[in-house]
Amino acid sequence: MDDLYRELIIERYKSPQFRGELDPHDISFEDDNPLCGDHIRVDLRLDENDTVTEAAFSGQGCAISQASADLLMESVVGKSLAEVKALTKDDLLDLLGIELGPVRLKCALLSLKVLKAGAYGLGEANDDLVE
Repeated sequence: MDDLYRELIIERYKSPQFRGELDPHDISFEDDNPLCGDHIRVDLRLDENDTVTEAAFSGQGCAISQASADLLMESVVGKSLAEVKALTKDDLLDLLGIELGPVRLKCALLSLKVLKAGAYGLGEANDDLVE
């Protein structure tokens, strides 16, 4: 089963479905992982009910960070801003479907940290957002 999920990660890294930038956007936030240099920007468009109608990410990094960003963007389309704020690291790890060590975990969670910092309108992202 792990091989299937690894293939998904490689496929999403090579051919992401949600890579890009939204202009105009309602929410945009970016941050990086200083340990490895991964960088992610997340852009969201919301409707009048604060439901995500479009989501995109940009940046560079390892396969795990880029694949998790792509999978996360796919998962938030159609969710309310409240549902986005309630996402947990377990939600994202379920999307990835593989066990990760501590270093790779930081890579995988970067997009969630960026997404939630933007959703909350914070000036700075911190690791408490993904605990």
